[in-house]
Amino acid sequence: MARQEQVLVLEPQHELKFRGPFTDVVTATLKLTNPTDRNVCFKVKTTAPRRYCVRPNSGTIDAGTSVNVSVMLQPFDYDPNEKSKHKFMVQSVLAPFDMTDMEGVWKEAKPEELMDSKLRCAFEMPLENDKTHENVSNQTVFPSASSIKTEHSVLPKSASASLDDGEVKKIMEECKRLQMEVQRLREENKQIREDDGLRKRKVTSMATPHSSSSSMATSAMRDEGLSTRLLALCVLFFVIGVIVGKLAL
Repeated sequence: MARQEQVLVLEPQHELKFRGPFTDVVTATLKLTNPTDRNVCFKVKTTAPRRYCVRPNSGTIDAGTSVNVSVMLQPFDYDPNEKSKHKFMVQSVLAPFDMTDMEGVWKEAKPEELMDSKLRCAFEMPLENDKTHENVSNQTVFPSASSIKTEHSVLPKSASASLDDGEVKKIMEECKRLQMEVQRLREENKQIREDDGLRKRKVTSMATPHSSSSSMATSAMRDEGLSTRLLALCVLFFVIGVIVGKLAL
């Protein structure tokens, strides 16, 4: 006696498609719909049980309801030249009105009461355009952890840069003040030299050698003191200039 025609409606009807890459678990969904007014027991079987995980792999579908079955393909080394020979079978039977034990229903079911549908498996790799689109979408919607880390790392750097700018501003003001001080000392030194020249010209030939030598010694000491101060200021200005250059780098 021929078997009954399958009462469940399968989506998809003939083929389960698994879309790569297959370096991780890939899941396909099989929807089972019971359009009858009777509860239906079902089982999902495969020719490669070690390669797939099916949840749920059996159960009861109430009248007029549906069940989504997740078929999870385990990771494997994909060979595009190798065609998949894996197949699935959805087996079903009308549940008795007084059913209490589903396993007992399967044991007591007659061969002519069993219904089945078969599906083949197909493996697909995404096209290059799809990969590019997915990568762009992921980069646009979900920023990576490395980019978030970079954004956070920029903040303290900016703060430190602003502090350096403040210090540089102070140093520049100090340099400007030192430049004015050096200019003032140069003018003062120039004025002293002019005064000394005028004083020397006013000295009469009647001045003693001792007073002349004493005046020249005093002038030399004054010049030496001013030159020393000027040299120290120049050295300080040079050091500050080196520091400003390093901060700018």
